[in-house]
Amino acid sequence: MNQDDEEVQATLQRIGVPTAQRHAFLCTGPECCTTAEGEGTWNALKAQLKAAGVPVLRSKAACLRVCNRGPWLLVYPEGTWYPEVTPERCARIVAEHLVGGRPVEEWAVARHALKPQG
Repeated sequence: MNQDDEEVQATLQRIGVPTAQRHAFLCTGPECCTTAEGEGTWNALKAQLKAAGVPVLRSKAACLRVCNRGPWLLVYPEGTWYPEVTPERCARIVAEHLVGGRPVEEWAVARHALKPQG
């Protein structure tokens, strides 16, 4: 393993890839919502996940291709899509879905878990 590979492995370890149970993608706009709304929800998601200490990866996306009713939060492996995720809604999604393992049914507008081919 070369030095670049070692650095990549160290980064993957640091961000929690080996222990992650879910991955949350947040679209921060600017098509589905204002950049300020998206960034406000992103900051809330980061803080709430850190406070909860759960093994969830998070990624900021500029577009999830649903260009209204944002910010959008997409949670895998369940493939649960949440629209209009405000910092307040984010807190409930983190508590119930990302910590508790139960999607917030009243806000979920779609589900499509990705399954391996083969």
